[in-house]
Amino acid sequence: TLSSLVGYQEGSVVSKTLINKQAGTVTLFSFDSGQGLSEHTAPFDALVQVLEGSVTVTLGGVGHELAAGEMIIMPAGVPHALRATARMKMMLVMVKER
Repeated sequence: TLSSLVGYQEGSVVSKTLINKQAGTVTLFSFDSGQGLSEHTAPFDALVQVLEGSVTVTLGGVGHELAAGEMIIMPAGVPHALRATARMKMMLVMVKER
């Protein structure tokens, strides 16, 4: 399974890139509870799919609570941040324009 390809590390965020192509990337992440990514923007649209646990995704200043099996699209240029509300794993798919 996808979630078995990346492990948890206490107090950390772990990532593993599965695909890195000109057209886009697919990266798996694991977040220990309370860990996250501070607010930033990306030049590409991105899809986050939660594989395990739960996370708060703040997108354009609005918080979205996601659990395993749920996903959200983060449009290019929109500020976003993530904070794990429990240990969680996710897949990030970045779609680059050609």
